Amino acid sequence: MSDKKPVVIYGASGYTGKLVAEYLREYQLPFIAAGRNLQRIEEALALVPGIETADYDIVEVEHTVDALTELFTGCKVVCNTVGPFDYFGDVVVEAAANANCHYMDTTGEQAFMLRVRDKFGDIYQANGKVLAPSTAYMYTPLDIASHIVLEEPGIDTLDAACIASGVPTYGSTQTIFAMFQAEHLYLEDNQLQPWVKGRGWEVSAPGKMMTQLAHPWGGGSLPVWFQRDGRVHTARQLTAFTNRPMYESLIELQKHYEDNIKPLPKVEQEVALKEIAEGMQPGMPPRENRLVNRTVDFVHGTGSGVHKTCVINTTVPYQLTGVVQAALASYLVKDEPLKTGFVSACQAVGYPYMLGALQNFIPLQIDIS
Repeated sequence: MSDKKPVVIYGASGYTGKLVAEYLREYQLPFIAAGRNLQRIEEALALVPGIETADYDIVEVEHTVDALTELFTGCKVVCNTVGPFDYFGDVVVEAAANANCHYMDTTGEQAFMLRVRDKFGDIYQANGKVLAPSTAYMYTPLDIASHIVLEEPGIDTLDAACIASGVPTYGSTQTIFAMFQAEHLYLEDNQLQPWVKGRGWEVSAPGKMMTQLAHPWGGGSLPVWFQRDGRVHTARQLTAFTNRPMYESLIELQKHYEDNIKPLPKVEQEVALKEIAEGMQPGMPPRENRLVNRTVDFVHGTGSGVHKTCVINTTVPYQLTGVVQAALASYLVKDEPLKTGFVSACQAVGYPYMLGALQNFIPLQIDIS
């Protein structure tokens, strides 16, 4: 047996990486905190609550397939938080496959998800390993809610939204602007179709007095996860923040991208988008407040003559990301997944387990009607 720690957090110096470390500690899972800058990792982990009782190593590593393969070999699970994933993710997925590890990340970037599904999904399945992007808030609660409504026979259409109160992290902001370069897709009649760019949709969210301005936010993971699920022919996913002015600015910036930045060469596009993102979110936001940073995730499931809705009210969404990453890693370190290859967290280990993990750590109410 390998004497390496079973879990690697790649991107451990970032906002989300610290939260994954925090909850791996709760699960008493030893881990390697890895990234490209040793000092930044050390400084970041020093801020993690209870870190003095965690069992971990810190490793500085180059962002190459060879270096990451060497680091991952002998480990069991890779938790990747380094985005934008369309720029940096393929290298990590390939290295984890080479090292015969399970892989999960926090992305909602459809272009990346579809690419790694088609390129690496069969490899992970042949290895008996899980390739599970979007193990994070915005995605895992909707994954849970979707599986709950699909227990009703006859449901074949999913309409889903995440309504969050908070501020996107630096990494999330970089990612959404990077996603402007790709189509944002929904599933309709078994075909992926592009959302109209540069506009929002008013969403009536359970428990909210006013409608919320929502956006595809890259299209979301449900259309990709359920594209090959025989029960589902249509899946649409939207995301909103209760900060409406921020969202109105986002939509205007997407229009600006289509009109003024899209014609530029790709490298110049990436530079321009990075500058815009840094102007909106120049640094890390503060730790979330349970009484302020609340989230509503809901899925409407419909069929011919049948309807079922699942609403999940919870809070501190980025901490929730740390929980679901650590919970899935804990399961995969100790047990065999229910399904391998390109899968969601719920497809890999079952929605009751993922829901139970959230209930253990995060205030949560679930309503089914």
